[in-house]
Amino acid sequence: MTSPHTIRQTLTYFRDRRLLSIFCFGIASGFPWVMTGSAMNGWLKDEGLSRSSIGLFGLIFVTYSINFLWSPLVDRIKIPFITKMMGQRRSWILFTQLFIVLATLQLSQVNATNNLNLMALFGLLIAFFGSTQDIAVDAYRIDILSEKDSNYMAAGSAMATAGWWTGFSGLGVIPFILVDQPNWDWPSVYLVLTAIMAILMITAFVVREPISDREKLHKAIEHNYLKALPSQGHRPLAIILILPLILISIIYANTGYPIWPEQLISNEYRFTFITVFVVVLLFLFSQQLSQLNKTVRNSEHISAKHEIEKVHRLAAWLLTTLVAPIQEFFDRNGTRLAISILLFIFLFKIGEAYLGRMSIVFYREVGFSNTDIAYYSKMINWATTIVFSLIGSVFTIRYGILKGLFIGGIAMASSNLLFAVMAIVGPDKLLFACTVFVDGFTSAWGSVAFVALISVLCNRTFSASQYALMVSLGTFGRVMLGSYSGVLVDWFDGNWALFFILTAFMVIPSLLFLYSIRKPLTLLIEKQDRETQERNLQKE
Repeated sequence: MTSPHTIRQTLTYFRDRRLLSIFCFGIASGFPWVMTGSAMNGWLKDEGLSRSSIGLFGLIFVTYSINFLWSPLVDRIKIPFITKMMGQRRSWILFTQLFIVLATLQLSQVNATNNLNLMALFGLLIAFFGSTQDIAVDAYRIDILSEKDSNYMAAGSAMATAGWWTGFSGLGVIPFILVDQPNWDWPSVYLVLTAIMAILMITAFVVREPISDREKLHKAIEHNYLKALPSQGHRPLAIILILPLILISIIYANTGYPIWPEQLISNEYRFTFITVFVVVLLFLFSQQLSQLNKTVRNSEHISAKHEIEKVHRLAAWLLTTLVAPIQEFFDRNGTRLAISILLFIFLFKIGEAYLGRMSIVFYREVGFSNTDIAYYSKMINWATTIVFSLIGSVFTIRYGILKGLFIGGIAMASSNLLFAVMAIVGPDKLLFACTVFVDGFTSAWGSVAFVALISVLCNRTFSASQYALMVSLGTFGRVMLGSYSGVLVDWFDGNWALFFILTAFMVIPSLLFLYSIRKPLTLLIEKQDRETQERNLQKE
């Protein structure tokens, strides 16, 4: 997928005004991670919590790994009054941002020492609405750029990445600078963060809503289900009942297996038990759905003599909302390639997650102050990410998404070794600056290609659902495994150098996996571009 464009022609992709709105929404997506990530880690560290406790506190980010469970609702549900005025995408963005503001305001009133559970609750709410905001923001970006080829997706990915890091690192400087000032404490800092999030809501009011025939297509799919369901007896009910069981099992596992019956099944086997249970449910679900899909495909030949009952209408709506996005993704890509894509996404950023979750704790233990972290970690990382997001996207546009992923993955693994050097050398500010610079550069490069790939693979009719599903798999690996990063450091008896060397090797399996599926992925992306060009020619 090498592009024939010159550098000057490649840069013209960034003249599209829509990229500015994508950048602004990216800021709003990155900022909640400050409130529940780096700032909260700093707050908890100042309160005297252990490394393991801080790492496990990151389990609130599980919402980002399971937000695909409710992402179909963002495609279908209309927010009363707001959707009619602002449209599907903007109304959901504004709705979630409002609740982030309210939850952050409440968090600023909490005493972390005496009300740690309440602090975790408000942090969880911020993460929940932040992850839902991400669904709507990503869907907005895909929808507004979907009429263009994958090169525009690469440019949009760069702006989204630059915006996210502006919200996370650029604005993330503020709490660490403020808390080191006289008469400032963390609750006061969170009041400032509340005001910043309120300001970020302005973007949703000034951008335009993407034009889409999504609702018409959803109704057509729902109509096909309605024609087929009356002849299926109780099969639709079986499908609808199996889905909640699958979702509840995933949530149960992600929340730490509460009230596990250890007297019946040992804790050592709970992951295996839940995994087997979900696999069995998925098998039953696929069997029932396969039979239903055969009927749907032949729905044109079905007699209309059956009466459409309320249960059939409910089943058709639920199937269109929850099942059709997944079904379309697997039908379009084929089962084998679809599973391969999802496995690569799961593996790609695990090493980066382990590093990122413990970075603030590492900086403090090495001997850097909050101000040092603000200027070196946040400011340098912010500027580096913005610059190299753009550079990485130019490379991706010219030479293809897959080459960008390979280079980004290798570079991310190599940059982790610099953190190992920092652990050995100690609080050297020059080395700190160089390490953060290299880490920001490699992370930005890999993220642009990663986001571009996922964006291209989405069908616009189900952009919120499909993008959230793929991103959630990547976040699942980062959050669930990354949450045990503190435990791993403790297991190494505080040997940070060994910890960072291990994270460098974690990217290798994903790169080997990507190499094995490079050819079908390339053909798939090229097919997407051809279809987009054909649709644009038909419109002209």
